[in-house]
Amino acid sequence: MEIITTHLNADFDGMASMVAARKLYPEALLVFSGSQEKNLRKFLLQSAIGCDFQRLKNIDLSQVSRLIIVDTRQPSRIGNFQACLESPDVDIHLYDHHPDAPGDIKGSVEVVRSVGATATVFVEIFQERGVELTPEEATIMAMAEYEDTGSFTFNTTTPADLSAMSWLLAAGANLHVVTQYISQELTVEEVGLLHALIRSATTYTINGIDIVVAKITVPHYVDEFSLIVRRFVEMENHNVLFAVAAMGERIYLIARSRIPEVNVGLVTMEFNGGGHASAASATISNMTLVEAEENLIRYLHKHVHPRRIARELMSAPIISVAPDVAISEANDLMTRYSITVLPVMADKTEIQGLISRREAGKSLFHNLGKLPVSEFMTTEFASLAPGATLAEIQELIIEHRQRFIPVVDRGRPLGVITRTDLFNLLVNDPAYMPGLRVTDGHPSVERNRNLANVLAQAVSREMMVLLRTIGETARDLNYTVYAVGGFVRDLLLHQVNLDLDVVIEGDGIVFARQLARILKGKVRTHAKFNTAVVKLADGFKIDIATARMEYYEYPAAMPVVELSSIKLDLFRRDFTINAMAVHLNPDNFGILVDFFNSQNDLKDRRIRILHNLSFVEDPTRIFRAIRLEKRMGFAMGSLTERQIKNAVRMNLFDRSLGRRYFQELKLILSERNPLPAIYRMNEFGLLQFLHRSLRIDERLRHILEDSHRAVAWYKLLYLEESCRPWLVYMMSLLARMQTRAQVVFFRRFEVPDRYAQAMIRERARARKAVRVLERRVRMRNSEVFRLLDGLSVEGLLYVMTLCRKKEGKKAVSAYVTRLRYVSCRLTGADLKKLGYEPGPQFQEMLACLLAANLDEEIASREAEKALLAEKFPLMTD
Repeated sequence: MEIITTHLNADFDGMASMVAARKLYPEALLVFSGSQEKNLRKFLLQSAIGCDFQRLKNIDLSQVSRLIIVDTRQPSRIGNFQACLESPDVDIHLYDHHPDAPGDIKGSVEVVRSVGATATVFVEIFQERGVELTPEEATIMAMAEYEDTGSFTFNTTTPADLSAMSWLLAAGANLHVVTQYISQELTVEEVGLLHALIRSATTYTINGIDIVVAKITVPHYVDEFSLIVRRFVEMENHNVLFAVAAMGERIYLIARSRIPEVNVGLVTMEFNGGGHASAASATISNMTLVEAEENLIRYLHKHVHPRRIARELMSAPIISVAPDVAISEANDLMTRYSITVLPVMADKTEIQGLISRREAGKSLFHNLGKLPVSEFMTTEFASLAPGATLAEIQELIIEHRQRFIPVVDRGRPLGVITRTDLFNLLVNDPAYMPGLRVTDGHPSVERNRNLANVLAQAVSREMMVLLRTIGETARDLNYTVYAVGGFVRDLLLHQVNLDLDVVIEGDGIVFARQLARILKGKVRTHAKFNTAVVKLADGFKIDIATARMEYYEYPAAMPVVELSSIKLDLFRRDFTINAMAVHLNPDNFGILVDFFNSQNDLKDRRIRILHNLSFVEDPTRIFRAIRLEKRMGFAMGSLTERQIKNAVRMNLFDRSLGRRYFQELKLILSERNPLPAIYRMNEFGLLQFLHRSLRIDERLRHILEDSHRAVAWYKLLYLEESCRPWLVYMMSLLARMQTRAQVVFFRRFEVPDRYAQAMIRERARARKAVRVLERRVRMRNSEVFRLLDGLSVEGLLYVMTLCRKKEGKKAVSAYVTRLRYVSCRLTGADLKKLGYEPGPQFQEMLACLLAANLDEEIASREAEKALLAEKFPLMTD
């Protein structure tokens, strides 16, 4: 039996999330764990929603096999359903929007997102899966959105909540019904309680921040106390309010905050409550109203801190270098002052970039120390004003991993804030540590996201079983295994990627052999790089690598490999969007690993290198950057683009030539449409690197565009004979080069002989065919056949590319689609039966018959026999 439930004293978000979960678990029963808020009870009585809620007393908890909990993860808030948590046989699924808290329930599925309402979480799932809602269902979820975001006024409201509401309106949500139950008027009794609350209010100034505490005593429980508190905040315009109410034997605390300096979620946790930074509550027992207020004031002094501004935290004066200072000098300066980053300033009035000790050290290792710092300085950095808050500083240093922040006033640098400055503050005042915070608003990125649910939606059942098997195999060997690279990137983009790369913290070769035994596959190992490939019976391949760190002995060299951890393994990768991993071990299955803020770059659709000397160490990454940029519709970061130009200017490509460049070029030309990438290569001057005469002019542009049209045309024919488009594009790109220059090109880039010879051969035959097709206005089918027969599919498409006249293109089209399939009805055996002696004449006779068939001069075996009798009469005695 499957059960969907929510927290005690359910609100609209809890109820709506239950209804939404029913769309994902259609066989589950809807059961409230306890009572509901007054306005929700009113709604359930007056409306006729198409969901029947079961009574808890009718449920046999011993029969529950799966418990789906929405809008909470606290065991104390699900009433009698806590008993299900103790059974190992009950599968727990969680959907929530509250921040992590101590003692949270753990489940096999956990979908937790930092948004204003759990309803938003379900809307995003419905959008991803294409689930449709009825207008009634959309209205219920809209009520949840309005209630839990305070009609989109709470600080915890995110863009995702507004987007979700927009989607719900499009699905038919009725705002009249929403306002009927959400925008409630206070009763006479409630108005009296509001006035009593206002009269009791006391303002405490704690660390420079005004905090209002109000308290009342009522003989019975008041359903709408949270509504009264909200009206209090609206009427008096308080930034922070704590309302404490003694109702019967218990005390209830409701808190609201509009400013980041007061995180009410933290304060209510001290009373075993919880919530968000801007809205939270707690139920207090075994305490008088006076004791509750005293404890509240004590906890406020513990958790409320004055606004920290950048001016107070920054260091001044600024130690800097000029743009033309040699990297070796900058490195000496950083060593002398024990600093890790130097601002690059031309005239002490503007910071042009930043140079780090790591980048300087890499430059010295590659004998580039004499170059000016401007060559490898970072130009992508943010600065802050002197009045910037601690939250803004933390966001840059912790969320965006910027180690060094210039403090600038009207364009004039005043000082700098380093990561060490921030960490010293946090260590000296532990209350600032991010780990102790219930929430910090809505962070830009979730570094420990659980992608198990995303995996379940994105990959096939067979792939999910394979991933689980990989994780279990690693666990049995006491290894840690991750899926990495493009698989993770495309997973977050909700795109299918069947190239599975895994990294092992352990011995990758030992793991590969064990996995191959379990999956009954074959393994191929590469001991030099500690890598392996496991090939399954159905042809699927798993690339396995040992977590490693690479270093390069000189620019553009092959990497030297050392064993390392996953963080260093990811740091060696080409771009941030490819530097993420997902845990596959059972205990952490689906947990995302993102050390480099890669998710933000993915969200911003940006290609960014991991360090400034990335292209110096491996120039082939430039080709990959261009390929990914154009395939994915992303844009390169300004620093990444500048470093490409830097590498071209330094002519790093001539330091190591060979097949690695050819492979990258081949991948570009294998894209669905490689032309944008080719033009982008031309912008950077990379075509001249391929050959000094190679550049895009009007004629070559026409050739490339015609080759793309030819390839696209052939794909639409859906013929059995496959085509290798990259060969067509390669021949087209080199179309205006002399044969001798092409031979030099093939040798320089170590193009395999089978490809080089094929291109030279096809090019010669194609050019000859084009000359004939361009010269002849009309050609018989048999002439077209003789001209094109023997060319490969790629050669034929190359002929179509080079033909300028429509008649020539039509002739190639006719050959590809019809003429090459024409054959004679009579065979050599038939000729012998007719009395002809086998010999060289047979070939001439069959060619004659084929030409007549191609030209549609004959249409039957009898006609072929008659033609033979006419052209090749039998000799009689």
